[in-house]
Amino acid sequence: MRFQKFYPKKYVKSIYDIDYQKLKANKIKCLIFDLDNTIALIDQEKLNQETIALFQKLKKDFIVVILSNNTKKRVADYAKQLDCDYVSFARKPFLFGYRKIQKKYAFTKGEMVMIGDQLVTDIFAGNKFEIDTILVDPMAYKDLKITTFNRMIEARILKYFEKQGIMKKGEYYHE
Repeated sequence: MRFQKFYPKKYVKSIYDIDYQKLKANKIKCLIFDLDNTIALIDQEKLNQETIALFQKLKKDFIVVILSNNTKKRVADYAKQLDCDYVSFARKPFLFGYRKIQKKYAFTKGEMVMIGDQLVTDIFAGNKFEIDTILVDPMAYKDLKITTFNRMIEARILKYFEKQGIMKKGEYYHE
């Protein structure tokens, strides 16, 4: 299939709609989350209580890591609020950040999953690294400037997926 590396294994509305117990049952040990528009709005400084509570719950069963292309200061601020590990300036879709996480925790690729809102960075990189990927809808449509370019590419890929009957934005699926 054309654009196969951009196709997520699962597609859900938000991080709150993921079946984490199923991931645990499937031997997933590490949840890698994108930051901007996946767990926080790009102009948000403090996380909401619902997100903090979700991450507190997830940390009982998983190692949780934020993997973001954003600056160390921004990513570290959120990681501190969530009391979790992070990799900033990850340069997704390059695999540096994924390798760093895998090496630090000695996970197999089958024990890791990438959760993010962008096909062009999060899903493509996760698939390229050969881990499971979960696409979520962006929390908002206000993006960083570089993301605007990525969204144009993403729109073309989504149009192709829809035309092929593979995937349609807003029609969620999971195993």
